[in-house]
Amino acid sequence: MKKKIKPVIIIIALIIIIGLIYAAQILLEHFSYTKDKADLNEYYGLTDAKQAVLFIDDELMEEKAAYLNEKFYLDYNLVHQYVSSRFYYGAADGIIVYTGPNAIYTCAVGDSTITSTAGDSISLDTAAAILEGETLYVSLDYISMFTDNTYQGFVDEGPARVRIFTAPGKEVQVGTLKKDIAIRRLGGRKSEVVSTAMAGTVTVVEQMEEWSRIITADAQIGYVENKHLKDIAPGVLTGDANPNKVGLGEYTSISMEGKINMGFHPIGGIAGNESVSGIISQAKSLNVIAPTWFSLSDTEGNISSYATHDYITAAHASGIQVWAVVDNFNNENKPDTEAVLSSASARANLISNLLAQQAEYGFEGINVDFELIGESYAESYVEFLRELSVACRQNNIIMSIDNYVPMDFNDHYDLTEQGIVADYVVIMGYDEHYAGSEEAGSVASISYVSTGIEKALEEVPASKLVNAVPFYTRLWTTSGGELSSKALHMDGAASFISENGIELKWDEATCQYYGEKTAENGDFYQIWNEDARSLEAKLGVMQSKGIAGVAEWALGFESPDAWDVIADYMSK
Repeated sequence: MKKKIKPVIIIIALIIIIGLIYAAQILLEHFSYTKDKADLNEYYGLTDAKQAVLFIDDELMEEKAAYLNEKFYLDYNLVHQYVSSRFYYGAADGIIVYTGPNAIYTCAVGDSTITSTAGDSISLDTAAAILEGETLYVSLDYISMFTDNTYQGFVDEGPARVRIFTAPGKEVQVGTLKKDIAIRRLGGRKSEVVSTAMAGTVTVVEQMEEWSRIITADAQIGYVENKHLKDIAPGVLTGDANPNKVGLGEYTSISMEGKINMGFHPIGGIAGNESVSGIISQAKSLNVIAPTWFSLSDTEGNISSYATHDYITAAHASGIQVWAVVDNFNNENKPDTEAVLSSASARANLISNLLAQQAEYGFEGINVDFELIGESYAESYVEFLRELSVACRQNNIIMSIDNYVPMDFNDHYDLTEQGIVADYVVIMGYDEHYAGSEEAGSVASISYVSTGIEKALEEVPASKLVNAVPFYTRLWTTSGGELSSKALHMDGAASFISENGIELKWDEATCQYYGEKTAENGDFYQIWNEDARSLEAKLGVMQSKGIAGVAEWALGFESPDAWDVIADYMSK
């Protein structure tokens, strides 16, 4: 009997052992960590051998960098989006440009030698920019020369990877890995391995209950168990310093003492200068006069001029500065503004011509009044402003820029950059309704003025912002169902109102006197009149916003009492 039981026990024991082994295998399979490797090209979404994984601070970007000629590059559009819009690509000239406060740095696309207007020359060991098809790639070595951004690049253990650290240094969560450990595609033991992270400092991107997403020191991203992390706290990381970093200096500005009272003086021809003494004698508290002297005359950057020494003498004798206006619309040749601004040589020639005029006549400032700038060449326009600002800064010339009231359609004028490079930014707080408007309305209602100033202050410091007010109004006529208008100077509007017996009533919505009348011939007249009281309301808004001052379009259009309210504003 005992002999029969013994084999049964052995069989049962074997079954138990086999079951335990199987259970152990199941448990081991369940709790063990897979060693399967992730396909990193698929993981990072790389579709081209030239692409490189891009991190900015603690964020893995959907966009890619480029690894070309064993160097890291960034698409020009991404440079503008994530680094700085101050880099300029002159497609017409095949150059890449960076303009700082005191010099312009230029390099031919495909070249590695950078020259500056200060006489410096810097050679990189890689091309500053490379054009492949229609895409311009800018070297991160070049970018870090002019910005406080740093970077680190890696090409081992997987695809090329680059991590850009923004300036002055974004605060991120950092932690310490206790030991070398595999990081995984997802949080879980069975998730594929991305790479092996070395013990030391890592960036903690996301913390969950048991796992955390981290960026390793060599720019790989994945998940580790929290038990392997310690000392998680805020920190700032940085890349390698660029030995070729350029000392750009600081942007400086010239500020007049007290408020600006700047009157635009439309000259219209050389003989127009003769009116300056009469204009000045009526203008109480005027401290800047801006004659429309210069205009683009061709696509080479040449200008026509109405400047005279006698004008300067008369203004200075009255203690008034002259800020000469240069525009892009008053010359009979009507040159293509885009052609001028898109050419490095034309921009340089235009600036040189303006400096020559300043040296000849001794005016204190240059006022830029370039209008109808298209989005297609807006970058070239802003680059011209930067380059002109360098010349003005070096020659102690005040630089001011005229702009439309800020709206979505003109945000490519880049008031933020203007507020940095210019001494004063002027917004033309009028033409709310203009000659081509489809409906009659105010030239400058109080809400239009107030909103324009508020929007401009989002981009321009109050100490640099000047609001221009109109010394004119529009008479609107509806005749035969057709609407038309004409601009009237303040005295001209008053005469028309009186001669036609139009009754005016104060309109709180616009802070202007409004009047209307149907003439005997059936024409219907409407007018939102600009006078001393409406100007006073605008000046009150300007005073409350603490901006730098007022400008007027245009001298000679005003009634005498307009100067009384402006003088009162200037005295506050």
